[in-house]
This record gives sequence, C-alpha cells and structure tokens, in this order.
Amino acid sequence: MAKKNGGIISKVTRFFKQVKNEMKKTNWPNREELKSNTVIVLITCIALIAFLGIIDVILSGILTPLLT
Repeated sequence: MAKKNGGIISKVTRFFKQVKNEMKKTNWPNREELKSNTVIVLITCIALIAFLGIIDVILSGILTPLLT
C-alpha cells in the first residue's frame, strides 16, 4: 500500500515539474499585444451581444402574435 502511494506522489511531482518546464517554453504576449487582443475580444463580444439582441427582438415580434 505504501508503494502505491509513493508511486502516486512521484507521478504528481513529475507532472508538476513537466508543467513548470512547459510553462518556461511558452511565448507569452507583451503588454501591447495583450491590450490589443483584449480590445478585439471586447468589441467582438459587444457586437455579438448586439446582434443576438436584435435577432431576439425581431423573432419575438414575429412569433408573439403567432403564438397568442
């Protein structure tokens, strides 16, 4: 039983070491890239919200009279 737990602990330790090594290899964005990408994501979300809101209003206007 102790062998099994030791095996699990060593596997978990090895896993986190591998994660640490992979994180070092990651190419992280600089501040300007991060700002630019954040703005793009926010604009896309706002546009999608507006589009879905308009579609919702149009479909509600069409379907409400038909269903009542």
